[in-house]
Amino acid sequence: MDATLNCDQREAVNTLSGPLLVLAGAGSGKTRVVTVRIAKLIDTGISPRRILAMTFTNKAAQEMQKRIASMISTHRENQPEISTFHSLCVRILRRQIHNLGYPNNFSILDASDQNSICRKVLREIRVSDASLKPRDLLYHIGQWKSRGISPKIATRDADTDREHLAAVAFRRYQDELTRCGTVDFDDLLLLTSVLFRDYPEVRENEADRFDHILVDEYQDTNDIQYSIVKSLSQKHRNLCVVGDDDQSIYGFRGSDVRHILNFASDWPGAKTIRLEANYRSTEAILEVSNRLIRFNANRYDKVLKAARAGGQKPRIEQFGDEEHESKQVVTSIRRDLESNGRQPSDIAILFRTNEQPRLFETELRKFDIPYVLLGSHSFYDRKEIKDLVAYLRVIHHADDEPSMRRIINNPPRGISANSVSALVEIATQRGVSLWQVMLDNEALQTLKVPARMSIRNFIETIRSLQQTFSENLELSTFHSFLSAIQYKKEVLRNSEDEAETEQRWASVEEMANVFGAYLGRKRKPTLESFLEEIALAESDFDDDKDDQLDRNAVALLTLHASKGLEFPVVYMVGLEEGLLPHGRAVAAEGPAIDEERRLAYVGVTRAQDELTLSLSLTRRKWGRVQEQNPSRFLFEMIGQADNPHDAVVKRETETTNH
Repeated sequence: MDATLNCDQREAVNTLSGPLLVLAGAGSGKTRVVTVRIAKLIDTGISPRRILAMTFTNKAAQEMQKRIASMISTHRENQPEISTFHSLCVRILRRQIHNLGYPNNFSILDASDQNSICRKVLREIRVSDASLKPRDLLYHIGQWKSRGISPKIATRDADTDREHLAAVAFRRYQDELTRCGTVDFDDLLLLTSVLFRDYPEVRENEADRFDHILVDEYQDTNDIQYSIVKSLSQKHRNLCVVGDDDQSIYGFRGSDVRHILNFASDWPGAKTIRLEANYRSTEAILEVSNRLIRFNANRYDKVLKAARAGGQKPRIEQFGDEEHESKQVVTSIRRDLESNGRQPSDIAILFRTNEQPRLFETELRKFDIPYVLLGSHSFYDRKEIKDLVAYLRVIHHADDEPSMRRIINNPPRGISANSVSALVEIATQRGVSLWQVMLDNEALQTLKVPARMSIRNFIETIRSLQQTFSENLELSTFHSFLSAIQYKKEVLRNSEDEAETEQRWASVEEMANVFGAYLGRKRKPTLESFLEEIALAESDFDDDKDDQLDRNAVALLTLHASKGLEFPVVYMVGLEEGLLPHGRAVAAEGPAIDEERRLAYVGVTRAQDELTLSLSLTRRKWGRVQEQNPSRFLFEMIGQADNPHDAVVKRETETTNH
């Protein structure tokens, strides 16, 4: 069963009692270790039903079940319990939730149900949408629940009037759930931890069901998951956790790397085994990743050792701007495909933010190279971009009815769907466009006075913008346009929190960059030709995205989305201060930079054979060209962190300037 394991893997598999921390480095074969260890426990006489393995995704749980089933012969009803945290908690709550006043046949709310209850609660306490929207309340509730904060504590700790309103509504929301016998998704974890905390007999009964517990990806646990694991394991202490502190990248979701770092102090007498043999990447790639991650002080000391000696040294390429970066990366990809015998699916482009892939998409389309965008939406498919393009189309050609219908009440300006439908019906009867009817005072008399006034104000806005765009186009034209349509209101309206607002507004910023780049290319720029370029770019996204996932295609994905994947050839782009590490982390420093460094480490360790790291010396921000500094992570990777200003230039054998 363990003949193919290395010495460290074999030790992990054969350590069957007491607390065990398996530090599984990237590409070290941790899934095999976990599954073989479970099979070994069963082989030594442990009943499968006394073994619990917890994962973070259904896919991981199913993969584990499949592998174990192929190793052992046991009836289906006598299989080890392998599930996600949420699935486990549902089963516990079905048995025990009556202790908290809920029926055991409780319902689990979906997002729409949650929103309806929030709307009802806010209406009851007379809170307007302007003060607190239902989805904003849901965001607050989710944040509180993920940290185990009750409505009482939330009310006590509220710092602002808005937080106090949310806390009061939180209490009413929970009362409503209890009254209805329902829970939401966050409650599955939270209520389980409350049961274990407040009802010792429940905790003991549930803990007594298992003699051995394994937790995969332990570095990703949040405080509540951590407490659940501890409650279930304290009695027998047969807890095996597998993870890698160097790949803890989900702090924004509530995960806390300290859980894995403090394992030995939480579990006195714990054994730690390091899996440092890497079966994925070449020696040359691991030299770079090992140098990088050593700059994180608060970590377990470990060094990945390549099972594959040698390999091509990672390349560092420096470009004048992001357009040159995208062109050269795609040129290199073409060479990989045409001369080096690579398949498109062998290749990945990794980036930090959702705004970065646009230029790479454009270049890949130019040369008909198939690609799939994972971990983010295609740039031109995003709501913000579709809205802005619709506005520009109406400014250029007001009779464009589909675009008009998209923007007429976006952002909301008091023109109801019923009013629009009434005008569309008149337009259809007359055989004219919606815009023509909007200009007809007689037709507008069919609407209520507020709607008529709103439409007339909207017409004035469009006419003013038509005049603006008919004059010489400049970057300031686009900024005036954003101000005139008050689009920031729409971004705020559609964002649940500041992070989402920043992400959505970054898409708007990238659209300004598209416009600025267009102005730089055209001697006589016009709105018409700009819209033609956009239309040609959009036309390539008609294929069904699900079909794209099955195609032999280059993968474009965020660094977060790349975790757990591997590719023969990896291009990691945008290694610049403010991008990777992200600007928020640069401002915060400390642990925030450590997490960004772990994110870069995850990206580097996705590469099997070839790795290219690239940066731009300038980049457009809101249409204006700004100088960029190379990422500190680059200097750390090449061993030049103490002399950052000269590092890229000095390493002539590793670095190419364009």
